[in-house]
Amino acid sequence: MQMPDIHVSAAVILDEDDRVLVVRKQGTTRFMQPGGKPEAGESPAQTLIRELDEELGLQLSESDLTPLGRFVSAAANEPGHRVVADAFSASIDPRTVTVQAELAELRWITPADVEMLPLAPLSLEHLLPLAWPALRG
Repeated sequence: MQMPDIHVSAAVILDEDDRVLVVRKQGTTRFMQPGGKPEAGESPAQTLIRELDEELGLQLSESDLTPLGRFVSAAANEPGHRVVADAFSASIDPRTVTVQAELAELRWITPADVEMLPLAPLSLEHLLPLAWPALRG
């Protein structure tokens, strides 16, 4: 039996030091790329722009986003579900983001942090290897 799908848009956000932004939502333990679920009628890019504004106070436009593709992994916080993510990359100044909405914390990580940080399957399997090709298996 196939697991139910949760559709999301996710961002691989890098700064000038090649660090990647990950966030942890309140009441959860795993870090993941920022983003979220679409509202009715939104495109994946529109979803991501809205979510980044709500979660991080980040003001981006579609021209700031580079599509990376669609990726599927086990959901980090919904057991028995898969996450289907439309992913985009963007580069920003790390001083422009602050924790808002349902987020508990954010971190700028390097490849050295990957082994020590509880990360969502989508981040480990697909999104961080896009940011840092050396992590590809």
